[in-house]
Amino acid sequence: MAEKRTYELMFIVDPDAGDEDVVKLSEGVQKIITGQGGSITKTEMMGKRKLAYEINHKKDGTYVLLEVEGSGAEIAEVERRMRVNDQILRYMTVRVDEMRRRADKLKDRRARKAAKKPANGKAKAAAVSSEADEDEAVA
Repeated sequence: MAEKRTYELMFIVDPDAGDEDVVKLSEGVQKIITGQGGSITKTEMMGKRKLAYEINHKKDGTYVLLEVEGSGAEIAEVERRMRVNDQILRYMTVRVDEMRRRADKLKDRRARKAAKKPANGKAKAAAVSSEADEDEAVA
């Protein structure tokens, strides 16, 4: 089996669909993903929001965000089914595991740099103050 990857899947549901329909649709997507061997790590119903531009003469939609771990085959199946579903206005899937790994690496690098900086600053300050003390002792 291929390595597990992390994806964020966001889809926009037709605003005419009721809350129950949105929940059913979200559960259906989750069943497809788990049926294909993936797992859902996070589900977020973001509610109704205004769209940036009209889609099918609709000015707003209900946003749903899922975080999925899987091989990628389940993403292909979910996207195939979303493409033919009339209630879903738009969907987008982004692979986020590499971006998070890169962000963690940069965060660690910044933390190491920050840990070094105060020590160097204190050492320089101590050196300057000891030079000033020596100058006073000589004078």
